[in-house]
Amino acid sequence: MGKWWRRLRGRKEPPQPQDFAGASLSELLDFIEAQALVPDSRENEAKLKQAFGDSSDLAFRHLVFGYDSKVPIVVAHLDGMVDSATLNNGLIRPIVEEGLRLAAEGLDERLSREQVFALMHQQILQLSSVHEMAELDKVIDYLVRGNAVVLVDGVPKALACEVKGWSERNVEQPTTEVAIRGPQHAFVENRRINTSLLRRIIASPLLWFEDFTVGAVTNTVVTVAYMKGIVDDSLVEEVRQRINSIEVDAILESGYIEEFIEDAPYSPFPTILRTERPDKVASALLEGRVAIITDGTPYVLIVPATFVAFLTASEDYYERAFTGSLVRAIRALAFFLALTLPSTYVAITNFHQELLPTPLTLSIAAQREGVPFVAIVEALFLEFSFELLREAGIRLPKPIGSAISIVGALILGEAAVSAGLVSSALVIVVAATAIASFISPIYSMSISVHLLRFPMIILAGTLGLFGVIMGFAAILIHLCSVRSFGVPYLTPLAPIMLSEWKDTMVRLPLWQMDTRPEALVKKEYIRQSPRQRPQPPRQEDDR
Repeated sequence: MGKWWRRLRGRKEPPQPQDFAGASLSELLDFIEAQALVPDSRENEAKLKQAFGDSSDLAFRHLVFGYDSKVPIVVAHLDGMVDSATLNNGLIRPIVEEGLRLAAEGLDERLSREQVFALMHQQILQLSSVHEMAELDKVIDYLVRGNAVVLVDGVPKALACEVKGWSERNVEQPTTEVAIRGPQHAFVENRRINTSLLRRIIASPLLWFEDFTVGAVTNTVVTVAYMKGIVDDSLVEEVRQRINSIEVDAILESGYIEEFIEDAPYSPFPTILRTERPDKVASALLEGRVAIITDGTPYVLIVPATFVAFLTASEDYYERAFTGSLVRAIRALAFFLALTLPSTYVAITNFHQELLPTPLTLSIAAQREGVPFVAIVEALFLEFSFELLREAGIRLPKPIGSAISIVGALILGEAAVSAGLVSSALVIVVAATAIASFISPIYSMSISVHLLRFPMIILAGTLGLFGVIMGFAAILIHLCSVRSFGVPYLTPLAPIMLSEWKDTMVRLPLWQMDTRPEALVKKEYIRQSPRQRPQPPRQEDDR
C-alpha cells in the first residue's frame, strides 16, 4: 500500500509511533504496512486506534467467551459502514450464546484460545464471508470496506467478517444514454452490484472478474471483466499491466483510470469508451473487449474503443436493421455537420459567396448589413455563448437548469439579432450545429466536437474553404494515427476490413452478423451459425 511512496521519497525504515505527531503521509503508510498483529488483543486495539487517529466512527465491542476461562474478544468496526442487524445477529450474538453454552456444559475450560479462534472461524460465526489474517494493513483494509474484525486475546490473528450495510443508490434508469427500447437499468456506484448486473445478462462461468487495488490512500478496488475463451489473452495482459503501473494516491472516479491507461492522452478524441448501460458492456464483452469497473462510480470503461463505437447506441440492435442503419447514418451526418457547419458558413460568407445562389447571397448580405463584426467574430461569439449556456444548464439545479438554458438561448439570440450584433442566418447555423452535436450517444464524443469547432472556425475565417479542408484533413490524419490498446481507432474503415463493414455506418440484420470483430478476436471468430435467414413456411399444393 505504500511501496511506491518509499521509492519516491527514499525511506528505508518505518517511523515509530511516537513520531506520528509530525509524520508525513508516506511515513504513516510505511508504519501501517510494517505492523503485524500480536497476541495481546488490547495492544492490537491500541494499534487500530493509532492508525485511525482514534476517529470517532471507530467502534469497539468487548466480549468474553465463557464463564471461567473468560477469553477476551474485541469486535471492531466503523460506525455507518456496517449493518447493525447483521453485526448483532450474525456475529456478536453467536459468540456470546456459544460461549455460554460451552460454559454450561463445562467445556469452555478445555478449549485453548487458538481452539476458540478456530471454532469461531469454522462454526460460530454465521456469516457468508469470514477471512483470517495476521497483518495490520489487511485488517485496516477490511475495516474501511465495511467489514467487522474479531480479535481473540492470545491469538496473533484476526477474523474479518463481511457485515456491510452502508446506504447506496438503487438501480435506476440510465440518465446519459437514454433508450426507448431495451433494458432500462443502469450501473450504480457499488462495484459488486455492477458485476451482478453483468452476471444477470451473461449467465456463463466464462465471465471472469479480476480485482485490483489502485491508490495508495483511497485503496480503490478496480475490477477487470472479460469473457475467457473469447478475449485475446494479450489484451487482458496489457490491461493488467497498465492498471498495475498506476501509482497515485487517490482514484475517485473511472476518469482517473482512463487518463492513466489511454493510448493518446493529448488527442481531443476519447480512446476509451465509457458507459452506464450494462447491456452495452455485455455486448462489448461478447465481442472480445475488456470492461473496467471502478468502485464508487456508475461509469464502466470499455477497451479497446474505435471511432465507430462512439456513434453506436444499444438501441440500434433492438430495432430492425433498416431502422438502426438509418439512425446510425443520421448520427454520422450529424457528426460531420457539427464539426464543419459553422466553419463552412464563415468560409463561404467571407471568401466564397459565389458558391451560394444569388437570392441566398443577397439575403445573407442584407442580414449582415448592420453587423459591426466580421463573420469569424460572430461565429466565435455565438459558439462561446452557447457553451456558456450549456455549462450553466448542467451545473444549475434541475428544476431551473433547463429553463435557464432555453430562456437564455431565446433571449440572447433574439436580443443579439435585434441589436445588430449578429445575423439571424448565423444564429440558425449555430442552433443547427448545437442540435447535431448532441445526437452522439456518447457525451465525451460530443465534447470533442465542441472543442474542435473553434479551431475549425479560425481556419475558415483566415483561409476560407481551403482552411476547412486542411483542418478536416488534419483531423482525419490524426484519427488514422490514433490507437486504442493497439487497435487502430478507425477500424474497420482504416485499415479497410470489408468483412467488418456489416456493423459500421450501417447495420446488417443480426442473422448476417455471424462473426466477431476480426481486429479483436483471434480464436473464437465465429459467433453464430450461418444461414439463419428467416424463411416463410412452405405451403403444399392443394390436390
